Amino acid sequence: MLELYQFEGSHYSEKVRLILDYKQLPYRKVEVAPGVGQIDLYRMSGQRQVPVLKDENEVIPDSTAIAHYLDEKYPERPILPTTPTERGLCLIMEAWADESIGLNARTAMIGAFNQHPNFRTALLPASTPELLKSLVGAVPGDVLSLLGTGIGFGTEAVKAAHGILQQNLAALRLLLQERPYLVGEQPTLADFAVAGLSMYIKFPDKQYVDLPDGICGKGVPGLADDPAYRPFFSWRDRLYADYREVRVPTTAETVGSGPQSISID
Repeated sequence: MLELYQFEGSHYSEKVRLILDYKQLPYRKVEVAPGVGQIDLYRMSGQRQVPVLKDENEVIPDSTAIAHYLDEKYPERPILPTTPTERGLCLIMEAWADESIGLNARTAMIGAFNQHPNFRTALLPASTPELLKSLVGAVPGDVLSLLGTGIGFGTEAVKAAHGILQQNLAALRLLLQERPYLVGEQPTLADFAVAGLSMYIKFPDKQYVDLPDGICGKGVPGLADDPAYRPFFSWRDRLYADYREVRVPTTAETVGSGPQSISID
């Protein structure tokens, strides 16, 4: 069985999970423990970042490389177009999603986490004691922003990311006005990249990802709740409803199962 080494909350891992669900490939999620688990991951794959796919003796790091591997090894329900123009557009859009939406969405989400206590506490597990939730929500946002400045998540960086994402969402809304998918008449890698990497802008409306119940449908204020971008998020929700498996708590090692502890041979 395919094994996906991942962080459950990683939007690049979510991009791969969307593809696996679309292709209807059973897989086991292996949750990598930050730090120690990443050292083990390096021994297996030569790098520390998730996602990494293991298919028997094949080990494939990086979400883009995984997508290409899956389409070649498991060609049913293809995600890469065959015509040169559509294939080229698909690859360009996927690279744009990785570099622009993926990176800026992470910055914008951390900014929202800093400045909006309700969004901050919604990310905590449901089992978190109320006292701890209150303490987390009470930390001043200015303090968190100051702490984030030195690592690229300060106020100016968040503002710039927010502006870039506004342009991205406006462009996506226009592209989807008269077509069902971003490239052609069938979903492609471009669609799954955009859908998965926009998770940090607004989380899906159902619990497709093993995150706290309260986070479903929430997102970055000023983006997730802007009526101008509602058509895009409606499109994304339909894509999820059509192709993504809703998470069902189970110990079975199948699509939708909870992440397992890392164990690398």
